[in-house]
Amino acid sequence: MTTLLLIRHGVTAATGRRLGGRTQAELSDDGRAQARRAGERIADLPVKAVYASPLARTWQTAELVGAAVGREPVGCDGLLEVDYGRWTDRPLKSVARTKMWPVIQARPSLAAFPDGETIRAAQLRATDAVEQLVARHKRGVIVAVSHADVIKTLVAFYLSLPLDSFQRLHVAPASLTVLSLSVGGQPALVRFNDDGPLRGTDFRPPARRATAKGRRQ
Repeated sequence: MTTLLLIRHGVTAATGRRLGGRTQAELSDDGRAQARRAGERIADLPVKAVYASPLARTWQTAELVGAAVGREPVGCDGLLEVDYGRWTDRPLKSVARTKMWPVIQARPSLAAFPDGETIRAAQLRATDAVEQLVARHKRGVIVAVSHADVIKTLVAFYLSLPLDSFQRLHVAPASLTVLSLSVGGQPALVRFNDDGPLRGTDFRPPARRATAKGRRQ
């Protein structure tokens, strides 16, 4: 069983104001502090590897998290932010006035960003990347530093939620989402959008229960 720790990057100067996309915005001072705290939260866990979207904000977050767990980050293009095309780095107030915005909020499975990516394509890309990481690390704890929309699509996939439900999920900066995964096995969501204290015992597989006939299940 692989324990996947999904961490959203810390804040930048544009967080909450602009649709960042695939820009090279760097972490703000607050974002760096958030990333350090995220690393401190998992410092006692036996992390085998730290993977990250190669954009500046995720890479800087991964470097700070990696320093806390003694791992150098490894780039993973599958964890990249959604390609928002011509919407990249536009003010959120501006894109919220477009005809496409209500579709993106209510029916994201039908949305394609101008000269960019569809949400569905981003979900498939990210899921393929995670499946490869799980196959590479069949046991133990690994970290993947990514972006809010990407993490939301991954949670929707592994919980078998319709993609149109993913906008109902919220992933805060530097928060932790934990999935328990295995190749071909039943996925489990252990924690979501979490910023509380962690212990290694929090990620142990659930104990098997005894049936009336004494068998374990």
